[in-house]
Amino acid sequence: MKFNADEIASVIQQEIEQYDSQIDVREVGTVLEVGDGIARVHGLTGVAAGEMVEFPGGITGLAFNLEENSVGVIILGDYLTINEGDEVKAMGQLLSVPVGEAVLGRIIDPLGNPLDGKGPINTTERRNVETIAPGVAERQPVHEPMQTGLKAIDAMTPVGRGQRELIIGDRKTGKTAIAIDAIINQKNTGVKCFYVAVGQKDSSVAAVVDQLEEAGAMDYTTVIISGASSPAPLQYIAPYSGTSMAEYFMYNGEHCLVVYDDLSKQAAAYRELSLLMRRPPGREAFPGDVFYCHSRLLERSVKLSAELGGGSITSLPVIETLEGEVSAYIPTNVISITDGQIYLQPDLFFAGIRPAMNAGISVSRVGGAAQVKAMRNVSGSLRLDLAAFRELEAFAQLGTDLDAATQSRLDRGYRMVELLKQQQYSPMNVVDQIMVIFAGTKGYLDKVPTNKVGEWESLFLEFIHDKKQDVWDLLDQNKDNKDAMKKADHPATQAVVAAIEEFAANHKF
Repeated sequence: MKFNADEIASVIQQEIEQYDSQIDVREVGTVLEVGDGIARVHGLTGVAAGEMVEFPGGITGLAFNLEENSVGVIILGDYLTINEGDEVKAMGQLLSVPVGEAVLGRIIDPLGNPLDGKGPINTTERRNVETIAPGVAERQPVHEPMQTGLKAIDAMTPVGRGQRELIIGDRKTGKTAIAIDAIINQKNTGVKCFYVAVGQKDSSVAAVVDQLEEAGAMDYTTVIISGASSPAPLQYIAPYSGTSMAEYFMYNGEHCLVVYDDLSKQAAAYRELSLLMRRPPGREAFPGDVFYCHSRLLERSVKLSAELGGGSITSLPVIETLEGEVSAYIPTNVISITDGQIYLQPDLFFAGIRPAMNAGISVSRVGGAAQVKAMRNVSGSLRLDLAAFRELEAFAQLGTDLDAATQSRLDRGYRMVELLKQQQYSPMNVVDQIMVIFAGTKGYLDKVPTNKVGEWESLFLEFIHDKKQDVWDLLDQNKDNKDAMKKADHPATQAVVAAIEEFAANHKF
């Protein structure tokens, strides 16, 4: 029997080409101990910080602490199924989440798994959960308004695209309501919204989702849930996951709004992980790098330069204070990272002034740059006037007789407070806001009884939209004109004044 050497060579060559090595050359370690959402693993000598590892059953972990003899791993899933002695494989890649249009309108967990029963998320694109924020040269100053639809905020502490505005206050003072109003107000603006719920009750998040669906806002919103029942590792990574999903749109030249509700819970989850990992606690038992935990998150909110497409991420982080203690560790940390804060005061909230914003402490460090010019013209002194009114009010409570000028300032202050009240989940168009604030600051409401101001506002806006739509359209076209609502001879100013006077003549309060 003759052998054909060429034939044998071709068969061997073919076998070599088709040979698929089944040997897994990844690093493998062993679980030394496991519990409370963390595991200590021996043997992963070449693993990198932040690298993913795989436990039996497909459960993912994240290399968190690199120590001399072991690796501290945080477990992103059910740690109760992992046992001592289990094999752990290094995956050779960083943690990533699915991104793209497919995540819009979905309710997902921080790893990108759907929680809404609408099937898998159909996207092949992924982004790393942790990325470095753009540098100074890759940014531009914040200058485009991001309207929240709330008169008090858009007038006194305006938010711009690319800004980080902190919402801070005690529990049950309407912090989430402000963020939800801001999301609802982005309808038809092209802004993609991401609501990251960290450590919230599932029932509270369900109520938020219902409100968003009712307002038609879920079409452009993604809800990332890591609830109170989720393990600490998932609560810790949830804000980074939400930001990564938003970054996909930002780098494509689009605009995003991200709400972190709330970062106090994320800080507590990070503290839990750090103390379990034996990281040395510092002030108030938080590890020293909890500031870095929030700063590397919030620095990713940015207005990109024109060369990079000009996209933006605006973030509204929420921080819960205890008894109004804004000088506590985590609140001061986040205040120093953000570009301003909206401080909500419990006594204002319980007095029925909602949003319960304290005009004296609340501030926007971007200010008028992120405001429609006509709004800037009508609300220029509003914040200072309201802060002065609060002091006058405290003085008036002493029961002293007031001169006529002081009394008139007090009366106007009461009316402005009434005018800035707003129903929950009913954001207003900026043109409507400009008109009513102009009427208030120019004294057109001074003869209207304080308890009728809300009625005046709704009837006036109804009158404008039914009979004076041309005035509304004129102001809408001129809202970015620096003279609109400032100079009396500007056509928009004249038209609005005429409309207010005509309304006043026909409606007696």
